[in-house]
Amino acid sequence: MNFELSDEQEFLKEAARGTLSRVETLVAARQALEGSELPDLWPAACDAGWPGLLASAAHGGAALGPMDAMLVFEEMGRVLASVGLLGHLPATFLLDRAGAGDLLAPLASGSRRAAYLPARPPSDVDPAWTVDPEFGSTRAPAPALDAGGEVTGTVAWVPDAPGADLLVVVADGESGPRAVAIEAAAAGVEIAPVTRYDATRQLGHVRLDGASGVVLEAGEEQLAAAFYLSCALIGAESLGAADRALEVAVEYAKDRFTFGRAIGSYQAVKHQLVEVLRRAGNARALMYYAGWAGESLPEEFPVAASAFRLSAGRALDEAARVQINVHGGIGATWEHDAPLYFRRAQLSRRLLGGTSDAADRVASEVFATVA
Repeated sequence: MNFELSDEQEFLKEAARGTLSRVETLVAARQALEGSELPDLWPAACDAGWPGLLASAAHGGAALGPMDAMLVFEEMGRVLASVGLLGHLPATFLLDRAGAGDLLAPLASGSRRAAYLPARPPSDVDPAWTVDPEFGSTRAPAPALDAGGEVTGTVAWVPDAPGADLLVVVADGESGPRAVAIEAAAAGVEIAPVTRYDATRQLGHVRLDGASGVVLEAGEEQLAAAFYLSCALIGAESLGAADRALEVAVEYAKDRFTFGRAIGSYQAVKHQLVEVLRRAGNARALMYYAGWAGESLPEEFPVAASAFRLSAGRALDEAARVQINVHGGIGATWEHDAPLYFRRAQLSRRLLGGTSDAADRVASEVFATVA
């Protein structure tokens, strides 16, 4: 097992950072909270080939793996970029493994966008396929697939649903869960954009009422892998944001002086920064392990992705709080970018089952090994 990035992966990270640097995403994020539209980064993503990262070459994609996608998401997280890949890539992942080349080719090129409607696989905590609820803390059942191939149900808080052309839904049928590709403009489909706490994240509630689509040839293992891929991607995004929040806090701690000394020389500040560094370092090791498992040991990918998502989410939560603390009064105002990272941390740790769900998954695996 090699935990060093290849030359190609280093180039991918560098190219992603260069692509994202062309737009002042943090300025746009602040303006979006005041009602402005976010800049459309999709053309830049298409130029970089990101929509087809996980699609096979036969379908016009780059045929890369989860680790490569996570590296791009890490760079997106650093600058809180709203690119629309959190919904798109898991959808293309499922379509590729289901052999749906006709549907996949325009998605891989970026001429069409997809949104994955995530359903959490069963666990020892909940034996059913479930989705995030629109209200409350009790998880909702996955949409139902009837014998005629029609899907009915609601999936709330779907990343990148607004503006998607194709929806890839995990629905529960009589013979078990199936993935269904449904046109967003089809009869019986309603996508309601959501007012977000974090304006950099495009979310929507999707309501299906007898919507028809193409039932994909994807098994339960592939459906589960798509969900945990989503968890790994949001984990990578969180890690990138945590790294950047730490860098900004360290820079300020070196430049800000009180009583003739840089505030970074005080133990109270140093301990906070080191704790963020520790959490981010742990998360990065888990990211490499999740990336390796996603390509080389699929049976360990669910727990690896869950552990990474949990660790990265906690790292960003700590980093966002410490960034505000180190900056003092200005860190809690809109004069600084720190509140934007705090908002991203609080929303990200709640999407896709949340970090608490990831903790349950990891705990289940640990208990199973000692039972």
